[in-house]
Amino acid sequence: MSTTPEAGHAGHEHIHRFLILGKKNLFFYHLALYNPQSGHNYQAVFTFTIKDSGELRDMYLKDLAQHESERVFYSLRCPHHFELPELQQGKVFRVHLERVVVDKDGKRDFQQMTTTETEVECKKEDVRYFRKLGDLPYPEYLTYLMFGEGDEIHLAHQLAARPNWDEAVTISPASAIDPATLKKVPTFVIESIKDAHDKLIESPLKKGQQYQGKLNGNGTNVDFTVGRQGWWNHTSLNS
Repeated sequence: MSTTPEAGHAGHEHIHRFLILGKKNLFFYHLALYNPQSGHNYQAVFTFTIKDSGELRDMYLKDLAQHESERVFYSLRCPHHFELPELQQGKVFRVHLERVVVDKDGKRDFQQMTTTETEVECKKEDVRYFRKLGDLPYPEYLTYLMFGEGDEIHLAHQLAARPNWDEAVTISPASAIDPATLKKVPTFVIESIKDAHDKLIESPLKKGQQYQGKLNGNGTNVDFTVGRQGWWNHTSLNS
């Protein structure tokens, strides 16, 4: 089954999608849009509790194992409208699991995988990062948000000025990163790459290549290797 994420109010569907990242510990990244009328103009990272005894998680992990080498992403789609800031106070909502298949031309096909809705709980402490878009200038260098646990570390491109691109990628750091630092979702600045100050059509980070980033822009240097890309959007993000 395919869905059309661009349909609905102000040219966008006024429901929320949360990208799924990780295997051992799942993180959820809100799929943002710059358009303030869309209701999606927030960059946010969460840890949710999926209240179904592991069925949805097992379905996701099994499907990911079959498509890990392909350009396939996964998300939770909430079919019932609510305003995203409500999650900051804690909320229970219901979702479907989606597979997002990207073709050779970059077109996304959102495929619903579940037949019944699954209950998800967001507690206040599950809100790891939450920022409304529109007030952040372009940085000088390529800048990401870093989050994760243990050896599963994820980067999400910091959504500064518009136009831009949205990306989530999993990396392998050469050394462990302090859990307390990760919990704060620090910025991660890659000074070897200038920020494009525009949208890009492909990632500046190449899978399998090694780079160095700086935590919070002026802190610890971290060497890392780029792994699987978990999301990319340079089109509807800017609409």
